[in-house]
Amino acid sequence: MLPSLAYRMVRTVDARLLWKFSYNFGFKGMLSVQRFKRELKKGKVFPPFLYVSIINSCNLRCQGCWVDVAAPQAMISFEDLNRLVVNAKKHGNTFFGILGGEPFMHPDLIRLLEAHPDCYFQIFTNGHFITDEVAAKLRRAGNATVLISIEGREIASDIRRGRKRVLNHTVNGLQACIRNRIITGVATSVCQSNFEELVREEWVDELIQWGVHYAWFHTYRPVGPDPRPELALTPEQVLAVRRFGVEMRNRKSIGFVDAYWDDKGNALCPAAVGISHHISPWGDIEPCPIIQFANESITDNDGDIYKTMTESRLLEDFRKSAAKATRGCIVLERPALLKEIVERNGAHDTTARKQAIAELEAMESRNSQYNLGNEIPEKHWLYRFAKKYWFFGFGAYT
Repeated sequence: MLPSLAYRMVRTVDARLLWKFSYNFGFKGMLSVQRFKRELKKGKVFPPFLYVSIINSCNLRCQGCWVDVAAPQAMISFEDLNRLVVNAKKHGNTFFGILGGEPFMHPDLIRLLEAHPDCYFQIFTNGHFITDEVAAKLRRAGNATVLISIEGREIASDIRRGRKRVLNHTVNGLQACIRNRIITGVATSVCQSNFEELVREEWVDELIQWGVHYAWFHTYRPVGPDPRPELALTPEQVLAVRRFGVEMRNRKSIGFVDAYWDDKGNALCPAAVGISHHISPWGDIEPCPIIQFANESITDNDGDIYKTMTESRLLEDFRKSAAKATRGCIVLERPALLKEIVERNGAHDTTARKQAIAELEAMESRNSQYNLGNEIPEKHWLYRFAKKYWFFGFGAYT
């Protein structure tokens, strides 16, 4: 329902913010992926989409969270963040995913956005720190979208996130963004406790009524110090989430993001194909947010993130080994293999708790998005077109 979504965006989003989204994220993002593809032919892998956890602290205590949110606060300084973005821009990057902890607890978040008006940022947040004043600052910066996490209705949210009245605070932040005409999304880690409540058309209709512009359903991953494996989805439920997303993006006036499948419905891992990697609150360069091992830091090579990433043996070994083993998530399907990769590269544990190897050893192999023979191709022409050219396996699985 692209026309109705476009109409709704024009009516509810600041025109300058729509332009920034279209140009900085859409057009420049496309060029960034094209450059990534050209670099691949030369044997260089520098992800066009970098995800940066800028701080470890958070006001919530979510089940299954892999971040050491209760550890002494660590954050990447503005100077290091600025240097990272400047260096990445030299190599074609304009998009940066900002994670935590809770990113709005970082004192220089808005300053970072304002320092790079030629980039686009997606901020993953619980929304609790977004007041009208904060939303107004985001609107003035103009180059960021907020992706606010909602993990269920009132009761499920409180249980999943370890606090009372979580959903009320989240919705207050969401409404502040809508009032200030910011492009606003809602993310959900779909698990056993919210599957029935949120993987349904009525929930999508409610998001649209609130004024939400896009949704991102990703599947729960039982990792970290409190993995709660009982919350993980069955293979049938993962398939149902995929089918639901394809149907909703084809019928509803809301964008629907997923990052695990290409246009034909083939599973993929963004880290294994090299289109994204992650940086921890301590500056460690990791394959993805839930793989907390590294050999390199953003301060290596005088802050040349391109040189550090393209020369990383750990990242190269991870990509090749993961893609050879599965099109799904190596952490879920092959934790023992991931441990082998970590050990043969001498990678260090990047957590504050220093138990990541023990957690890998305790994990049981389980299903992920890879479900051979049950691929669900995209139905909507725009998603099919976009994924065909800018989001696929990039030859990693051949």
